[in-house]
Amino acid sequence: MSYVGPDFDPPQPRRSRRRPLTVAVAALVPGALLGWLVYEAVGGTGNDGGAAGTATVRTSATAASSTPASSPATDDGKNPSATPTHASPTSSAPADPGSGSGSGSGSLKGKVVVIDPGHNSGNFQHTSAINRKVNIGTNWKECDTTGTSTNAGYTEAQFTVDVSHRLKALLEKQGATVKLTHDTGSPAWGPCVDERAAIGNKAHADAAISIHADGSAAGNRGFHVILPGSVHAGTADTRSIVAPSAELGERIAGNFVRVTGAAPSNYIGDGTGLVTRRDLGGLNLSTVPKVFIECGNMRDTKDAALLTSGAWRQRAAQGISEGIVSFLHGS
Repeated sequence: MSYVGPDFDPPQPRRSRRRPLTVAVAALVPGALLGWLVYEAVGGTGNDGGAAGTATVRTSATAASSTPASSPATDDGKNPSATPTHASPTSSAPADPGSGSGSGSGSLKGKVVVIDPGHNSGNFQHTSAINRKVNIGTNWKECDTTGTSTNAGYTEAQFTVDVSHRLKALLEKQGATVKLTHDTGSPAWGPCVDERAAIGNKAHADAAISIHADGSAAGNRGFHVILPGSVHAGTADTRSIVAPSAELGERIAGNFVRVTGAAPSNYIGDGTGLVTRRDLGGLNLSTVPKVFIECGNMRDTKDAALLTSGAWRQRAAQGISEGIVSFLHGS
């Protein structure tokens, strides 16, 4: 996913909130730090990771995003005219796929979660359609993009669908009703970013998340969660979802560190793992709590080794799931 461009808006600072969230998420910090130490031991940032110092997830709502600490993210290879090589990742099949019925009797019964797998493998064959501009409130943007890929050709679209299936299965086991904005081959391309937001809105989702992987420069590593900024322009009005989305994102970030051992991004977000943006249609047009997660950088060989591992993708889904569960339980 791309992070710089002509329509990029600087992140907006958020006011501090004294809430039970700070106490609740504080319990995640020891595990998060332990996970980060494990991450460093098995191939962490090292000397090729960019920003120096200890990486932490700031789980209070005062965390603000920043400009990248090292080189900025690229346009992540989203060239609509380029057709990728579809490399076969390790253990690509989702573990224990859910039935899709959402009829479980677990702790999330009655809750609705919408999962938005970023991009679509068919976008490469439908460049005219995805290049069509749609209104995102603050400006007009392309309907969708192709996404990025690893140097070996494993695409972001493949990654996002796989993680989304795993996440869906985990949430359905706890009784949630889970909807995907799209699935493999259906539709053939897209949906457009405004349609993705509309799916969550129409479902009256209790939480929505868009799954991505970044395409930044080699040496830029780690994950970050993107929170919606306050937008009130055109058809976009995020004011009612800014605070709950921030809570959702903070809980996902803390659990993602703890479960995966991944460090927060060393190139964006000042080591907090949290970034606020006002230029993403999927967030601007949402009327339900929603965040994006960039699970790692596909263009870095160390991050790519994680992203192409089926076992790691399962842990990624688990970390995201536990963050969503924590948010929906309010504890």
